[in-house]
Amino acid sequence: MPKCKGCGDDSEELIAIRVSGRAKKLCEACADLAREQTQIAEDSEAVVQSMMGFKGRR
Repeated sequence: MPKCKGCGDDSEELIAIRVSGRAKKLCEACADLAREQTQIAEDSEAVVQSMMGFKGRR
């Protein structure tokens, strides 16, 4: 049975997701958490860039 790279538990089905530019196979719960953390990081970066007046892309 495959193991989740996030929590280490056995899982029936793993989902391939990109975390910090690297592909990882995570269980559904860890994948949801990783998506949420990625979204929060993107939103906070956008707010900081808007405060600094940054108009370009990274």
